[in-house]
Amino acid sequence: MLRSLYSGIAGLRAHQTMLDVTGNNIANVNTVGFKGSATVFQDTLSQITKGAGGPQEGLGGTNPAQVGLGVQVAGITTNFAQGSAQATGKATDLMISGDGFFVTKNGNESVYTRAGAFDFDSQGRLTTTDGKIVQGYPATDGVVNTNGGLSDVTLPVGATSPAEATTKASVGGNLPSDSATGTKITRDVDVYDKQGTKHTLTLDFTKTAAGWSVAGDDGQGNTGTAALAFTNGKQTGASSISMGGITADLSSVTGYASLSTAAISDVDGRQAGTLNGYTISADGTLIGSFSNGESQALGQVALATFTNPAGLEKVGNSGYVATANSGAIALGAPGQPGRGALAGGTLEMSNVDLSQEFTNLIVAQRGFQANARIITTSDEVLQELTNLKR
Repeated sequence: MLRSLYSGIAGLRAHQTMLDVTGNNIANVNTVGFKGSATVFQDTLSQITKGAGGPQEGLGGTNPAQVGLGVQVAGITTNFAQGSAQATGKATDLMISGDGFFVTKNGNESVYTRAGAFDFDSQGRLTTTDGKIVQGYPATDGVVNTNGGLSDVTLPVGATSPAEATTKASVGGNLPSDSATGTKITRDVDVYDKQGTKHTLTLDFTKTAAGWSVAGDDGQGNTGTAALAFTNGKQTGASSISMGGITADLSSVTGYASLSTAAISDVDGRQAGTLNGYTISADGTLIGSFSNGESQALGQVALATFTNPAGLEKVGNSGYVATANSGAIALGAPGQPGRGALAGGTLEMSNVDLSQEFTNLIVAQRGFQANARIITTSDEVLQELTNLKR
């Protein structure tokens, strides 16, 4: 049989694969996080009809004569170029701006993806659209531990922010030096005990001949006193007052004439609060907002990088698994060197270039037609051969 017949068949198969790859790219033009693929061809073995001859005295060398035996697919490579961003406004939609993959769990299998269309399930776990659980670093008392292993990224439904007792406050502003002796100025503010019970801290400023006396009451029966003296409006007396476990800093109080602006500020402590909202920051930290005004980290989304991302194997649903040629996995937080930052409320779209793919369709179609023509021409030659004997 003619070698050209089999070369044509090989060409048909290779260009059919190119059509399959191109068609899949076009089909996924709107798939979140999809990365397009390209087909790479290479020739097959060549049959030697005459070997090479070395040069001799009075005779030049001759080159080998070879007849190629067709084409084959050398590989199908994945293009991991960044896709365009699409704003969704949904807090759990995340896009990696740069390198890296989200880490998800499908049972005991780790699956990596660029598709950040996530949601919380009924147990508060951050999951993909097909139920894989997003992995990250856990947080304890608002502190994320990136040195431990990965765990499910979870929004703890019903979580509480513990109460914190008030221990300090600051007093600023001015006490009028031209006030009459015996003038009283009262300032109060809400404070909290260890159980989060609210009390009222009261400071009474009373004008004396030497300056101002301060009497404090923390609302729990604890009292304290201090005396403030001023020279040219600046303090020369006590700079703080203590009532039980609360210390009020008085060092910023001034004593100029006419102004009565003393006020209590920067009071710490809080009552217990319940979780009522969340945000995801650019470094992947899940931050909970509590009803007592506090915010604390609840966990952090992890990203994985590979030495050779093109060595990953596609497993469907926009997921990849590691292979022997993808290289060692490196885990870390978003924004670290070698890893992209996260953009909340945004999705990474497919990186398929339609203009290039339609051009590839034409190239594959013409290549298929040309190889089909090889087969029909070879068939005509064989027919002429068989017609030699009638």
